[in-house]
Amino acid sequence: MKYIDEFRDNKIAKNISRAIFEKAGTSGPVNIMEVCGTHTMSICNFGIRDMLPENINLISGPGCPVCVTPKAYIDRAVALAGIQDTVVTTFGDMMKVPGSRSSLTQERTKGASVKVVYSTLDAVDIAEKNPDKKVIFLGIGFETTSPTVAASLAYAKKKRLKNFFVYSGHKVILPAMKALMEDRDAKIDAFLCPAHVSTIIGMTPYNIIATKYKTPCVITGFEPLDILQGILMIIEQITSKRSEVENQYKRIATRSGNKKALDLLDDVFEIEDSEWRSIGIIPKSGMRLKRKYSVFDVEKNFDLPAIKTRPDTGCMCGSVLKGIKTPFDCPLFNKKCTPEHPVGPCMVSSEGTCAAYYRYPVPQGYGAGRR
Repeated sequence: MKYIDEFRDNKIAKNISRAIFEKAGTSGPVNIMEVCGTHTMSICNFGIRDMLPENINLISGPGCPVCVTPKAYIDRAVALAGIQDTVVTTFGDMMKVPGSRSSLTQERTKGASVKVVYSTLDAVDIAEKNPDKKVIFLGIGFETTSPTVAASLAYAKKKRLKNFFVYSGHKVILPAMKALMEDRDAKIDAFLCPAHVSTIIGMTPYNIIATKYKTPCVITGFEPLDILQGILMIIEQITSKRSEVENQYKRIATRSGNKKALDLLDDVFEIEDSEWRSIGIIPKSGMRLKRKYSVFDVEKNFDLPAIKTRPDTGCMCGSVLKGIKTPFDCPLFNKKCTPEHPVGPCMVSSEGTCAAYYRYPVPQGYGAGRR
């Protein structure tokens, strides 16, 4: 396929792999975290691990937005779905995520009005066509999707819509990366930085990871050659004792990012502390609507009942999201927890680490944070 095949050239892949073997031979064990769930899927799908020497360990991070959405958010979304004359709209990955007692899929089978949409503007369109309904969009995701939500809110404000609302669960990726560097149990030598997020925020925000924590960062695309080249760039930094922010994804990502999208985010959202599922509160890692958009804010316009959220038991998603454990370490993986009957969010999402390990062959016993 044009524009895809050139990033999946087997001959070039073998040449990059050979270069990685040659350079990595001079280093000890290297733990490289791919932050983005799409990277995790690509690494598993294309067998990238089979093209690397044994001393390079790829570990998955907390870059799956569905996986890090806290259970309390799911519980409130389920409660919202039960309100009369309310339509809850969401991306498909959220439907089967288990809350304390139910999921959006289960609520829909009971008669709740829950609709899967492909964009935030689809939710706005539903609101415009159904003025007698209160339409709620479940806003989750990182800086990749939050600008689209911001744009929909700007549009709703311009149209003076009275029945469109957003329940913001948006996250900011950099505070999570900083938190991982402060975590004694996480053993991370370098980061493959997320491509789509980086097209919005640019290269500059990662400087603190490279300078303060002396950890190389390479913004990397999602195709096999992208990932292999990104790994090679990291190994070159490590062997030359450098820690810099480099950009493999130059065809789209830039140093300064997307100014228009950043300005839109700044207009609509403000930063707050936020809970990450099975990880806890990460300071300044979430986004809430600013006061001038409060008429669209679910938390300001709906009286939700007090909900007692049950903690996750048995599920090891928190440790998997931090790269401390792999799905193989979880006693529920591929037994009680499967895509058909998921226990934790990492098995639900199409970008979840457990879903990737279940769907594609990963060497049994492949470890997290090896030294």
